[in-house]
Amino acid sequence: MENFQKEKVTPAQKPGLFRRLAALAVAAALALGLAACDVSGVVPGGSADVIPNPAASASTVDSVNAPFEMHFIDVGQALSVLIECDGQFMLYDGGNVDDGSLVVSYLQNQGVEGLEYVFCSHAHEDHVGGLAAALAYFPANHVYAPVTEASTKCFQDFVKYTQQQGLQVEVPAVGTTWQLGGATITQLGPVAQYSDTNDTSLVLRIDYGATSFLLTGDMEADAERDLVNSGANLKVDVLQVGHHGSSTSTSYVFLNAVLPEMGIISCGVNNKYGHPHEETLSILRDAGVDVYRTDLLGTITIGSDGQNYTVGTEHYATDAELNPTAPAASSTAQQAYIGNVNSKKFHLPTCPNLPAEKNQILFSSYDEAVAAGYTPCSTCIQ
Repeated sequence: MENFQKEKVTPAQKPGLFRRLAALAVAAALALGLAACDVSGVVPGGSADVIPNPAASASTVDSVNAPFEMHFIDVGQALSVLIECDGQFMLYDGGNVDDGSLVVSYLQNQGVEGLEYVFCSHAHEDHVGGLAAALAYFPANHVYAPVTEASTKCFQDFVKYTQQQGLQVEVPAVGTTWQLGGATITQLGPVAQYSDTNDTSLVLRIDYGATSFLLTGDMEADAERDLVNSGANLKVDVLQVGHHGSSTSTSYVFLNAVLPEMGIISCGVNNKYGHPHEETLSILRDAGVDVYRTDLLGTITIGSDGQNYTVGTEHYATDAELNPTAPAASSTAQQAYIGNVNSKKFHLPTCPNLPAEKNQILFSSYDEAVAAGYTPCSTCIQ
């Protein structure tokens, strides 16, 4: 496993997404930004603020060896995340049914003997499928899902092995918090009822010291918007990019609320869905998010000491491979507009009359702004 040290960027150092998008909208500003960011010496899977860890750069390691670790297990076109803090473990999703033995083996290798919490983000097989195997092998204290029943055999097996432990699948409420060692887990979503199973995904924020993480399952744009409007604290360092990098997730509005340094995409090599989609990669690039992908890097492990975090990957991949989109791809394909929540007018990012950032709302299209009840600025939109 390759191992790199990532210095945490404080909120004061990190520019808002609006300002970054505005810069991308101006060709000269874009050119200056590219000239100022020389990535010729960047380590695999990183960006210019990722530097090699001298203690490990010449060797492979089994773990990032930190008091807090988040493992994005390479389960192909699926999702499974193991989290360890101070010797306690939780599992968020288990991949497909066929991934069950791989997940169990990985947990064994990490020294797992029991799980404090098991979360099924939602009832689709590529998230719940392998959880039955994990529950058949490891004792758990609590098991959670957004529903207690579903028609698929894989979900019914998940319920069966939960009940064999004398437990019931619990449906947690938004605002519920849990402790995992020194880490705090908070459920942020879903904040409404949805007919789309992806939007029912349990959204978890995890804080350890000054570092923060967001797990979103397959949450899509409708649930993202509702979550942003709920006022939840979404700003984190590391985002699990929703729905395997599909363009149905990771909307401009949501990404502006999260402003992560890193985006982790769990997807399969040459998967039939084309994940991650170019639109999503372009939006992440425009937002200055470092992309890490299991299809190219294998299992990705993030370790935190509460201040900084270390990223370990199984395989090598360059920045250009991880995010092959052109720097201005999304801004040329789709024009962003900035609304003023007070005046209800919307502007181009280059408008001289932009509101203060706290009064801004981002729209990904002209029609979206109009549908939200905003009118175009007469200065910048003719």
